[in-house]
Amino acid sequence: MTHIDAGAELDPVHPVPIPPTRRVQGLSAAEVAERIARGDVNDVPVRSSRSLREIVKANVFTRFNAIIGVLWLIMLFVAPFQDSLFGYVIIANTGIGIIQEWRAKKTLDSLAVIGEAKPTVRRDGIATEVSTSEIVLGDLIEIGPGDKIVVDGSCAEADGLEIDESLLTGEADPVVKHPGDEVMSGSFVVAGGGAFTATKVGREAYAAQLAEEASRFTLVHSELRSGISTILKYVTWMMIPTAIGLVISQLVVKQHDFKESIARTVGGIVPMVPEGLVLLTSVAFAIGVIRLGRKQCLVQELPAIEGLARIDTVCLDKTGTLTEGGMDVTELRPLQGADESYVRRVLGALGESDPRPNASLQAIIAAYPDSEEWRCTESLPFSSARKYSGASFSEGNGESSTWLLGAPDVLLPAGDPALAETERLNEAGLRVLLLSRATRDLDGPEVKLNARPTALVVLEQRLRPDATDTLRYFAEQDVKAKVISGDNAVSVGAVAGKLGLTGSVVDARHLPDEKEELAKSLDKGTVFGRVTPQQKRDMVGALQSHGHTVAMTGDGVNDVLALKDADIGVSMGSGSEATRAVAQIVLLNNSFSTLPSVVGEGRRVIGNITRVATLFLVKTVYSVLLAILVVCWQVEYPFLPRHLTLLSTLTIGIPAFFLALAPNKERAQPHFVRRVMRYSIPGGVVAGVATFVTYLIARHYYTGEDALDAETSAATLTLFLISMWVLVIIARPYTWWRVCLVAAMGGAFLLVLVVPGLQHFFALKLVGETMPWIAVGISVVAAAVLEFLWRWVDRRVPA
Repeated sequence: MTHIDAGAELDPVHPVPIPPTRRVQGLSAAEVAERIARGDVNDVPVRSSRSLREIVKANVFTRFNAIIGVLWLIMLFVAPFQDSLFGYVIIANTGIGIIQEWRAKKTLDSLAVIGEAKPTVRRDGIATEVSTSEIVLGDLIEIGPGDKIVVDGSCAEADGLEIDESLLTGEADPVVKHPGDEVMSGSFVVAGGGAFTATKVGREAYAAQLAEEASRFTLVHSELRSGISTILKYVTWMMIPTAIGLVISQLVVKQHDFKESIARTVGGIVPMVPEGLVLLTSVAFAIGVIRLGRKQCLVQELPAIEGLARIDTVCLDKTGTLTEGGMDVTELRPLQGADESYVRRVLGALGESDPRPNASLQAIIAAYPDSEEWRCTESLPFSSARKYSGASFSEGNGESSTWLLGAPDVLLPAGDPALAETERLNEAGLRVLLLSRATRDLDGPEVKLNARPTALVVLEQRLRPDATDTLRYFAEQDVKAKVISGDNAVSVGAVAGKLGLTGSVVDARHLPDEKEELAKSLDKGTVFGRVTPQQKRDMVGALQSHGHTVAMTGDGVNDVLALKDADIGVSMGSGSEATRAVAQIVLLNNSFSTLPSVVGEGRRVIGNITRVATLFLVKTVYSVLLAILVVCWQVEYPFLPRHLTLLSTLTIGIPAFFLALAPNKERAQPHFVRRVMRYSIPGGVVAGVATFVTYLIARHYYTGEDALDAETSAATLTLFLISMWVLVIIARPYTWWRVCLVAAMGGAFLLVLVVPGLQHFFALKLVGETMPWIAVGISVVAAAVLEFLWRWVDRRVPA
């Protein structure tokens, strides 16, 4: 609180007294230019994504690219061009990954600029909005409720200024700041206003130093990415001993033509690498970002798309989420015989006393113009924890008065007659504020005691037109919605009811403090009113303790702590700077209806990557198994690299790309690794065994100089048909384009078999009729076994 002394200066436009400290002019244009030349600017880049260099590095310098690269170089020297095709495929894949992630980066960066808050600095006495990077050392930065402290500084002006430093210190209670006090970057204003002088900018600022250790855009947990990393680790362990055994078998034991042995050894190692899996995951995420960017949705952390698809509970703040920010005064009800015209003057003066009015006060300002004879001598800004604001005035007739404006159930004692009237209004979904005349000083801790109720101000909230459909979508998806608001519980419950949300309504002041009991209460209730900012945070933690994956939406400064702790934080673009800074997803168009799109993108990514991961890992399993069988039987490896490049392209590469980007509304399922491996292992084993059986039969059937080529062709036919059946299973449920995709891949292989030039290029020529039909018969039996095994897995092996 700031006491306005007699020496305060009156602004000619606004009759509210301006403290003497407001005379601070800030830096001059010359001083700003001097500091810029000196390099004293806030040059810490706002990172919304990886740089181009990091994108290229991440896509090129991978473990598997290194393995494939070495094998490719070997093949360029010892084998025909067509046996080194796999290397060009890797180059193409890497290029696609870089291009798509670069496109996603540009989308992210452009949206980040749109959504970036611009601090207000005072230079030459004029308040101007600048980007965060344009702040210089010594700038005077004005702050108000919801503003984030962007650089370290020293408080120069304070008008009831309260700053929350919990994100830095862990201390939950807001800190009252006075001129001369230190303010730290990374904290945010919860009440009052003022200005501070920047004392540390750029990498010297406290928040920037924290960011050096952990960037603001650190990745949220991604089960998909961590699962793929786990799978790749297992694949590496399998590859190394198998590859060594294969090298010894083909080069040392068999002692055939050196170049032929090298080619077949490489042909055995290359397909063990699921090289396209990481690429497709990155591409799927990147395209998701681009799609959501077109809907003005800023995804500040890529896996947040996945995270929102996995949520089972969404906590919604009412104001700004279910309702639009604006309100309208619909009625003024004087109490205890108060004069309505006098009450209107009081409300007008209260509106003018707050330089940064919230939505409720803005509605009052619009309804009741200020009386110029009244002068504010002391003010108490609104805070979410207090639930009221206040001011003292010197009235035009020389009298003084002190007034409070806030929640009736907070300002009035239990049983007061005005509460019954408030309750009836709340049941209609209206918001009610109480104006009461205080008998104590504003700076006293008991200011609300014995305050005399003077009037009820009735406000109507504007419901978001898209809220009903969005809540219905979450209900259909079995995602529980919890409305958590600082407003009166009955009023919030009525608003929720209008939007079709049913369930019990709870006053948060009666909730238990113990986490386990709180979690039980949250499981039972749907709408919670009179929730403090700290309670919102506790509620998120309690829900998480019961195994829920929680998303929190909000736009006000009172939502920051809960947004930070939630699994996924979603902020409105019009929300405070602090909420946008901690949220993983920012809805720049302020449309609650965008959330289903984000959930849909997440489900598309998760469901589709689970599908295509099965394709890739079936190949890895049968490649490892074939190599082991070849080593044990001491025979030539049945395939050259060109054969497996063809099979991989037609049964995995091209289909996986389309399947990974297709629409998918399946509910996101947990346990990614287990879910993928329970299909991949039996699928790979069946494919590997059937192919090797065909190969052994062909070795006994064919004799002569070209026998190995005929044996390879028969084995290739079997492996292709089984791989195609795996694709047929993965592509379910069928749509016209999926049927066309599978048919096109089969047609492409048939083309290779019948066109002489392609036969020669891929060294594929079926000899005779008996062995090819045997290969087809083995494939049919293997396909039937696959169908049985995968259905058995569905029933007997939990995911």
